[in-house]
Amino acid sequence: MELLLNYYNLSLFFGGIIALLSGAAVYFSDHRRPESIAWMLLNMCTAIWSFGYFAMITRTDANAALISNWILHAGAILIPIFYLAFISNLTKSASKHSRIFFLLIPIAAYFLWWNTSPDFVVAVFSKGPFLFAPDAGPMYIYFTVYFFATVIYALAILAEYIRAVPPKEALRLKFVLFSSLFGFIGGGFVFFLTFNIPIPPYPIVLFTFYPMIIAYAMLRHKLFNVKVAATEILTGAIWLALLFRVLLSENLTEQIMSGILLLLTVILGILLIRNVYKEVEQRERIEKLAEELSAANERLKELDELKSEFVSLATHQIRGPITAIKGYASLLLEGDYGSIDSRIKTPIETIFQSSAALAGIVQDFLDVSRIEQGRMKYDFSDFDLSALVADVATELRPTVESKQLVLELAIEPNVKVHADSGKLRQVIGNLIDNALKYTPRGSIRVTVGRTAEGAAILSVKDTGVGIRQETLPKLFQKFSRAEDASKANILGTGLGLYVARQLITAQKGKISAQSGGEGKGSTFVVELPLKV
Repeated sequence: MELLLNYYNLSLFFGGIIALLSGAAVYFSDHRRPESIAWMLLNMCTAIWSFGYFAMITRTDANAALISNWILHAGAILIPIFYLAFISNLTKSASKHSRIFFLLIPIAAYFLWWNTSPDFVVAVFSKGPFLFAPDAGPMYIYFTVYFFATVIYALAILAEYIRAVPPKEALRLKFVLFSSLFGFIGGGFVFFLTFNIPIPPYPIVLFTFYPMIIAYAMLRHKLFNVKVAATEILTGAIWLALLFRVLLSENLTEQIMSGILLLLTVILGILLIRNVYKEVEQRERIEKLAEELSAANERLKELDELKSEFVSLATHQIRGPITAIKGYASLLLEGDYGSIDSRIKTPIETIFQSSAALAGIVQDFLDVSRIEQGRMKYDFSDFDLSALVADVATELRPTVESKQLVLELAIEPNVKVHADSGKLRQVIGNLIDNALKYTPRGSIRVTVGRTAEGAAILSVKDTGVGIRQETLPKLFQKFSRAEDASKANILGTGLGLYVARQLITAQKGKISAQSGGEGKGSTFVVELPLKV
C-alpha cells in the first residue's frame, strides 16, 4: 500500500505543479488570446483539484481530509466550464456555443453552493489504496453527469473542427484531442472509488501529462512541428517515468541504478531531439521554398495569361491597318489607280512585301495567343491532301520562281485525310515559305504520299542553308531560331514552326525536321492519319 500511495502522491503533486506552470506559461506568452486566458483558468482549477486530492489522501485527520475534499471539488466543478471555454476559443466557435456556456454557469454555481453539503459528498472514508476518499451523496450523480457531459460536448466540438480544417492543421489539433482524452480518463478514474466501485485509479498518471502536452504544443511549437513535439513529449514522458522510479526505489542500490539510467536517458534523449530538430528545420526550409516557388509559379501563370490577352488584343488591333496597307499597295501595283511612275514602283513593292511579312508575324502571334488560351478552333472534315498541297504550291510558284528557284512537285493523287483544311493550308504555306526564305539558290521539292504504316506524309525539302544538329531539338520551341537564321531572314520571330507543331499535334499528326548540317539543306516532314 505504501508503494501505491507514493505513486498516487507523486502523480497528483507533479500534476498540480505542471498544471500551474502550463497555465502560467501559456498565459504570459500571449495573454491577449482568449484561449490563453481560458487555458490558464482551466489549469488553475486543475491544480486546485490535484493539490486538494493530494492533501486529502495524505491527511491523517478526517476533518482535515474533508476540508481538502471540499477544495478539490471546488476545482473539479469548474474544470468542465473552463475546458469548454478553452476548446470553443481554440476552434474559433465561442460565439456559436455561448448559449451552452452561459447555461452551464448557474449549474456550476449550484454545485459549488452544495459542495460542503452531505448531499454532495457524505464524508471521507478509507477506500482502496487511500486512507481517505470521498463518498458520493445523492447529488453527486448529477455532478458526474454534468462533468462528463460537458467534457464530451467540448471534445465533440474539437473533433468536428478537426474534420473541417486542412490535414496539416488537423494533425496538430489531434494532439489536443488525444491528450485531453488521456487527461480526463486518468483523472476520471477517481470517480469509481467515490461511487464505491473497487477500481483503484491506476491511470491517474495520465492526468499529469495532459496539461504538459497541450501547453508545450501551444508554447514551443504553436501547435506546429508535430514530429518534434511528439519526440520531445515522448522523451519527457520517459524521463518523468524514470524519475518516478528513482523516487519510488526501495533501497539505495536500486535508486543509484535508476539514477544512472535516468542520466543516460536524458543524454540520449537530448541527442535524439537535436537530430529531429535538424531534420524538421531542413524539411521546413524545403517546404517554405516549395511554397514560395509555387506562389511564384502561380504569379508567372497569371502574368503569362495577361501577356497572352495583351498580345491577342494588340495583334488583333494591328492586323486591320496592316491588311489595309497591304491591300492598297497591291492595288497600286496592279494599276487599279492608274499607271505609276517606275521611280515609285520599287518602294511600293517594298511596302507590299514588308506589310505581307508583318501580316504573317501578326497572324503567328494571334495563333500563339489562341493556342495558349485554349481558344483555337478546328473544323475537321474529309478532304484530298494531294489537291490541297498542289493548290498551295500553285499559289506560291510565282514567288518561288521570282527568286530564280525551282519548285518540284511529287504528289501522289487521292491521299485523303480527316483534318482541318484551313489550318493545314496554313502549315503547308508556312513550310514552303520557310524553304523559300532560307534557300538562296537551288530548288524546293514538295512531295505527298503514303507511309508503310498507313499514314499520309508531306515533305518539303530544300537545298538551302541547312540546320545545325544541336539546333534541331529546339527548332519547334516558341521563339526558337537557328543562331545564324537572321542572316537569311531578318523578320523571323521563331513562332511559325511552334504554331505549326501545335496545329499538327491537335490534328493527331506529327511534324519533324531533318538536316545534314550547315549548307546541306533541310527537310520538314508532316504525318497525318489517313481517312479511314
